[in-house]
Amino acid sequence: MKRLGFIGGGNMAEALIHGLLDHGVFKARDLIASDVVAQRRRYLARKYKIATTAENREVADESNALLLAVKPQQIDEVLAVFSSSARTKSKLYISIAAGVPIAKLARGLDSRARIIRVMPNAPAMVGMGMAALVRGPGASKSDQAFAMRIFRAVGDAVLVRDEKLMDVVTALSGSGPAYVYLFVKALADAAAAEGLPHQLATRMALKTVEGAERVMRTSKLTAEELIRMVASPGGTTEVALHAFAAAGFSDIVGAAIHAASARSRELARS
Repeated sequence: MKRLGFIGGGNMAEALIHGLLDHGVFKARDLIASDVVAQRRRYLARKYKIATTAENREVADESNALLLAVKPQQIDEVLAVFSSSARTKSKLYISIAAGVPIAKLARGLDSRARIIRVMPNAPAMVGMGMAALVRGPGASKSDQAFAMRIFRAVGDAVLVRDEKLMDVVTALSGSGPAYVYLFVKALADAAAAEGLPHQLATRMALKTVEGAERVMRTSKLTAEELIRMVASPGGTTEVALHAFAAAGFSDIVGAAIHAASARSRELARS
């Protein structure tokens, strides 16, 4: 595949463009992006030296694969452009439109269309994204590998074989960064309430989360074993963990994931 076209040039599209160029997956001449905002098109063209256009059809005509980086409410309008042309039916479609199932994409394109649905997340903007991919029945394993290369250029990517699991993926990694931001804020606010300057508390909370993530990722120990390493009997960590348990911390997290998963299912049905 010589060209990849982006339908939509927003933040996630930019993160992918940056990652693909930075990792040498594509050259600038191999990419083209459309966007309705002229200022955005000029920005992408100037910063990344890629071709830009206001016309989705032009992107389709010049690309072997199309990455649909549009909002869910725009997907019908976008698909209508492609469904009217026989030339677009043979292309690979990679959709990051949140909550839009493969079946809906196929109805707007063709029942045999090559479709891969992806749920990325915001840390892709700093090269630390987590994406989950589902391959539609018309897409090949080489299509899947191509999509994997795209999203691994901005972090990590995994394959999910059952599309129904994309709802919990959305609740976990899609919405998950907001949960981490909330937890860090709560840590910093609580430490500030105990007298620590808020800016310093935030700095310490962020580094603590970063360090704990690195230990957990590189260690062969389970989460429970790592917790026991830090929580000395009768110490400060143990009493804090008891306070978490008494407040139902794990139940709160479970309720949040369940609520987000349910909302994702609702949005897919609508």
